[in-house]
Amino acid sequence: MAVKVLKLDLRPGGELVYAMTAIASDQIEFMKNEGMPLTTEIRVTYTEVVPPRRLAYTTRLDFIPDVEPYDAGTLVELYPSANGVRLVLTQDAMHNERWTQLAVMGWESELGKLARILAERAQP
Repeated sequence: MAVKVLKLDLRPGGELVYAMTAIASDQIEFMKNEGMPLTTEIRVTYTEVVPPRRLAYTTRLDFIPDVEPYDAGTLVELYPSANGVRLVLTQDAMHNERWTQLAVMGWESELGKLARILAERAQP
């Protein structure tokens, strides 16, 4: 996916608006199979911002064909630990189990990329 940030206002009530465009063949195939455009604009509203401990927001899910738009919440909590920082991510279930699992897989992929980057930076 290619991501372009269109707006970022990181405060309670502020918004993040970004466009995600499928660029890999498997992503393009998924979007076409789901009847979705290759570029989707996502709108997030921050509900809680407590640096550097807690971030909560709702995502407006208005891009899923044949599903009434709804909001899904996400909470990111950071806890200092002896080995660095522990991140706990909690998100609302989506409209069905399949879409919830897709969201979980997306987060697992992103957090895995973050872990690899941090591990590379920690090497001398």
